[in-house]
Amino acid sequence: MLGVIRRRVANGGSSASILRKSMQTVEPSVSASRVSGREILFRPRGLGHVRKFSHVILPGCSINLKVIAGCRPMRDSISSTQQAINVRIWSRLFSSESGDLVDAVVPFMGESITDGTLAKFLKNPGDTVVVDEPIAQIETDKVTIDVASPESGVIKELVAKEGDTVEPGFKLAIISKSGEGVAHVAPSEKIPEKAAPKPSPAEKIKEEKPKPKVETAPVLEKSKAPSPPPPKRTATEPQLPPKDRERRVPMTRLRKRVATRLKDSQNTFAMLTTFNEVDMTNLMKLRSDYKDAFVEKHGVKLGLMSGFVKAAVSGLQNQPIINAVIDGDDIIYRDYVDISIAVGTPKGLVVPVIRNADKMNFADIEKEINTLAKKANDGSISIDEMAGGSFTISNGGVYGSLLSTPIINPPQSAILGMHSIVSRPMVVGGNVVPRPMMYIALTYDHRLIDGREAVFFLRRIKDVVEDPRRLLLDI
Repeated sequence: MLGVIRRRVANGGSSASILRKSMQTVEPSVSASRVSGREILFRPRGLGHVRKFSHVILPGCSINLKVIAGCRPMRDSISSTQQAINVRIWSRLFSSESGDLVDAVVPFMGESITDGTLAKFLKNPGDTVVVDEPIAQIETDKVTIDVASPESGVIKELVAKEGDTVEPGFKLAIISKSGEGVAHVAPSEKIPEKAAPKPSPAEKIKEEKPKPKVETAPVLEKSKAPSPPPPKRTATEPQLPPKDRERRVPMTRLRKRVATRLKDSQNTFAMLTTFNEVDMTNLMKLRSDYKDAFVEKHGVKLGLMSGFVKAAVSGLQNQPIINAVIDGDDIIYRDYVDISIAVGTPKGLVVPVIRNADKMNFADIEKEINTLAKKANDGSISIDEMAGGSFTISNGGVYGSLLSTPIINPPQSAILGMHSIVSRPMVVGGNVVPRPMMYIALTYDHRLIDGREAVFFLRRIKDVVEDPRRLLLDI
């Protein structure tokens, strides 16, 4: 049909008259559009599909089949309309059609975390919230994550329940930005139960009718036979405590994760532990002499942990196999030193990592330890701050542990255990004198590390701690 129109236009006919004549052979299908004009679809007789002229006929514009002067092409209108539709569809993921309701969803929790458990809601329906205010806590295998409010408003409804397993993007609550239609209910108030329906008059009449009395013959009570005495317990039979004195509490995700990893470590590694003892006199004297000047310059206290981290770095550099790990049939040697510090929190054990500890001085290490310990205790530590690590130090001495055999933190190959400092009699220069002593333990994977390397490593820890001047002289 387009060819016929072109030929008639070329012969001198007007485009409008030709189009009107051509319209007699076709039937219009649609004559409405959302844009300011009319979109005309032509369905030629005998064809099953629809052909569309890609232009819009606007008031005051002349008709041209190729280009319409002063009028915007239809494809531009369609593309702009499509973009607006896409924006509206995207926004519906976070708000209602009215724009007043906003959904609070589970945020992205990390590449290695696919789901979590909704531990508790920090807000109730009717409570007022502001932007980025925590409204719920999600417990994962590693950390507890806060769910922040996306907008300021009032909690309208809690969609999920505490204890539910949730994934990123899961809707937890609905927030009304204006607060309209939200009942402000105090936590102590309860919604009254529906009153029972009043009985109808007909039911009252039925109830008032007396029921016929049924005469029953007296029944003679049988004499109860005396119950047999309870069997006597033998002396060897254990007496179990009553069940009402026991409590069953579900494990948290963090505790289950720790239990799984430690058991996997025990089943995978050929773990062996070697011990030594360290005289803490010189390190404690160094700390006592310079603690005030250290705080004044660096703003952080000088502790004993930084000395052991520096000693561990020196030992790992002297014995690179301790810093390596088995991967299938290969051994991966790490040319960096990331020290993991085991920190006990009320929710469980977490192991934040000190990155590039071999490039840090005493002040940098103390600052990093304090920062990570605070985050671990208040639950704000992130997944990235606990990922990786090539060697772990566990200080059970802060709890009073005298001696222990720590378990390797996979995928590492060794762990150093520190213990409490106890004054014990030691022979120094032929005389028995009291010395502050600490037992240290190294648990290592015997598949990769031989006893020779393990003992040399632990001996290096002892030498550096007992004489910190070795770090300055690199001997």
